[in-house]
Amino acid sequence: MEKIACVLWKPTALADGAFGAELRAAVPEWQRLGALHLRVNVVDEHVAAGTAVRVGRMDPPKAAFVTFWLHEADDLRGALDSALAARAERLAAYLVVESVPLRNTRHVAPPGERTPGFNLVTGIEPKDGLPYDEFVHLWHREHRVVALETQSTFAYVRNEIVRPLTPQAPPWAAVVEESFPIEALTDPAVWYDAEGSPERLDANRRRMIASCMAFLAIDRVESHPMSEYVY
Repeated sequence: MEKIACVLWKPTALADGAFGAELRAAVPEWQRLGALHLRVNVVDEHVAAGTAVRVGRMDPPKAAFVTFWLHEADDLRGALDSALAARAERLAAYLVVESVPLRNTRHVAPPGERTPGFNLVTGIEPKDGLPYDEFVHLWHREHRVVALETQSTFAYVRNEIVRPLTPQAPPWAAVVEESFPIEALTDPAVWYDAEGSPERLDANRRRMIASCMAFLAIDRVESHPMSEYVY
């Protein structure tokens, strides 16, 4: 089994919510074509308040992130690839390795229903000049501890990219999914797990920023809050 991660950009004339609804409606078709264990992340009305926490320079920004498993990545070719691309203005697909430092055991929704909270979906690249093995060490070891200790995340999924499966895919090293309480969209104290403590908020924010600066190309981070639906 191999995991496929797809970043999708919506047609210009289509609203975020309508695009997300179309993708969710397409899930049965993708399943018939072989996609297993589908997870659909979309920009919709539930995360509209999170515009201020978006990070990125892509114009237009990504509008959805869909992951699933295939018996082999080559199964993406043909009908499934076409079915995914038909829904989007642009599609970038990757073969990825999944690791889950923090499993969602607190906010699990029934299949096809919205997971409470939101997912921060982030494409990342190594800091310029940083050897890849050092990037992985800092990301998997040092940053993992910092992220889990300074934020209110209840799930954390790494999708480390093995290779792109479509032309002109962004040159990310990974796409990360971090799940937060919905209140974190508008309240930094909730985001940084520091409600009632301005001192803890400042300390956690500083620690998180320093950790990110140590291993990420900050100017090429593409991070957007999305709603998650698991099938």
